[in-house]
Amino acid sequence: MSKYINLAVAISLILLSCQAQSQEKKRITDSAGKAALKPILITEETRFDTDDPAIWINSEDVSKSLIIGTDKQTDGALYVYNLHGKIIADKVVTGLKRPNNVDVAYGLKLNNTPLDIAVVTERESGRIRVFTLPDMKAIDNGGIEVFVGESSRKPMGIALYQRPSDNEIFAIISRKEGPETNYLWQYHLQDAGNGTVKAQLIRKFGKFSGRKEIESIAVDDALGYVYYSDEGAGIRKYYADPAKNDNRELAFFGSGDFKKDMEGISVYATTDATGYILISNQQSNSFMVYKREGDAKNPHSHTLIAEIPMSTLASDGSEVTNINLGPKFPKGLFVAMSEGKVFHYYDWRDIDAIIKRVLKTQVAHN
Repeated sequence: MSKYINLAVAISLILLSCQAQSQEKKRITDSAGKAALKPILITEETRFDTDDPAIWINSEDVSKSLIIGTDKQTDGALYVYNLHGKIIADKVVTGLKRPNNVDVAYGLKLNNTPLDIAVVTERESGRIRVFTLPDMKAIDNGGIEVFVGESSRKPMGIALYQRPSDNEIFAIISRKEGPETNYLWQYHLQDAGNGTVKAQLIRKFGKFSGRKEIESIAVDDALGYVYYSDEGAGIRKYYADPAKNDNRELAFFGSGDFKKDMEGISVYATTDATGYILISNQQSNSFMVYKREGDAKNPHSHTLIAEIPMSTLASDGSEVTNINLGPKFPKGLFVAMSEGKVFHYYDWRDIDAIIKRVLKTQVAHN
C-alpha cells in the first residue's frame, strides 16, 4: 500500500514542479512574448514586505557601498545589504512604525562634521527618521514630525534634494492622503545644535489628481528637478530648489503609457545633462523609459521611448546609480523592489543594451 502512496506523492511532486516551471516561464515573459530581463542577483529576504530601496556610495571604497531598503509593516525595519545582496545584520534598524520610502544624502553637517544620512518615512507615527551612514545610528531625537496640523499626517514618499551650489539638503515628502494642491511638503534638514537633526518646513507645492495616492518621488540634483508619481494619473515634474520661488508644474507625462499604476522612479545620468528616467509600470512588471533631457525642442516634454520587461513583480520602488561598482556593475547598478520580500540587482549594461536596441529599431522604422 505504501508503494502506491509513494507513487502518488511522486506524481504530485512532478505535476507541482511542472506547474511551477510553467508559472515561472509566464512570470518572466511579457505579453509580446519577450523574455523579461533577469537580475544579476536577488537579495536575502526581509521579514515582512519590501517597498523602496536607496543606494549609498562609499567614497573611500565603492566595493563597500550599501543598499538600504524598507520592510513595510507596523513592526518594520530598514534593512542594509552589501553589493552581494547579503543582509548586514548589525546595521538593520528594527521597530519602525511602517517605514515606507527611503533616500540618502551626503555631507550633512552636525557640529561642523559632515555626515552621510539615510532618511525614511515612518507612516504610522507621522514622522521621518534620520540615520547616519554607514553605521545606521539615529540622529533625529526619536523622530521628526511632518505634516503637523494636517488631518492626514501619514508620510509615504521621500526624496532628498542636495543643492549643488551649497550642498544644503532638503527632504521632499508625500503622504497617504492630501489636498489637490500643495500635496508635497519640503523641509530643510539642519543641525539642531545638540548633535541631532531638525527639519524646517519651507515649501508646500504639487498637484494631486485625487485618484489614488502619491508615493514615489525622485530628485535630479544636477538638473534641479523633482518627479513624482500621481498613481493612476501621470508623472509630475517641478523645480526642486525652493530658492527659485517657482511652484509651476513643468511637465505632466506618462498618462496612457501605463497598465494601471505608475510607481518607483529612478534617474540615470549618461552625461551632465542627458540620461533616462525609469518608472515602474507596476501591474505589467516592466519599467517605462523616458529621456532625462526631454525632447529636442522642449526639456519638459518627456515621451515614452522604451518599455523594459523585468523580473520584478509589482515593483513599488527603485533606485539607480551610474557609479562603477566593480566587475558586476561597471556602468552602474539598478535596484528594484519585488514581491517576495526581496530586492533585485540589475547590471546597468543590460538595461542600456535594451534601450539602445529599441532606439535603433525606432530609427530604422522612421
